[in-house]
Amino acid sequence: MIDSGAVEIDGLKTVENCILLPHSEIKVKGVIERPKKEYIYLKFHKPRGLESTLNISVPDNLSGFFKEYTDLAIAGRLDKQSEGLLLLSNDGKWVENMCNPKFEKEKEYEVTLDKAPDDLFLNAFSRGVTIGSYVTASCTCERIAANKIRVVLKEGKNRQIRRMCKALNYKVLKLKRQRIASVLLLDLPKGEKESFHFNCN
Repeated sequence: MIDSGAVEIDGLKTVENCILLPHSEIKVKGVIERPKKEYIYLKFHKPRGLESTLNISVPDNLSGFFKEYTDLAIAGRLDKQSEGLLLLSNDGKWVENMCNPKFEKEKEYEVTLDKAPDDLFLNAFSRGVTIGSYVTASCTCERIAANKIRVVLKEGKNRQIRRMCKALNYKVLKLKRQRIASVLLLDLPKGEKESFHFNCN
């Protein structure tokens, strides 16, 4: 069928050794056998008190915010008591690239503590903290206000920042993610979403 010109990929008659992309449309003898997949990339401002899941069986899930979409996955979760930037897409490879720790995507947070952090706290947090049987990797931790810090991580253990603060005898009062890789939350209101174009950074 290829030799006879009956197969088209993205509207072009295919030849030997052509590249077939995961989202490409395949047409055989004028009939679409696989429609072109349009990839969607969304950023969402997750409010506090909601779980970072689209699973409708989980209480306080996010599915109601994305009823018009199908096949979305979340790239980078936040615990229920945290708020801020979540990324979602139907592009599985992109989601994996954003989530897998081996790619070391930066995640930036604004954290409000129960007391003013001293230099001992800032230095210890930046060097790495033992949480359970794990020692966190070095990271950025700087004071931005009396009891607020800016944290940039390249890893994402469960409730990592809260556990690190607890190990250093501090309590997190508020945690907000502002950035994942090059994607910024900016002034996106809580509970709102918007599409964006991504780059490879």
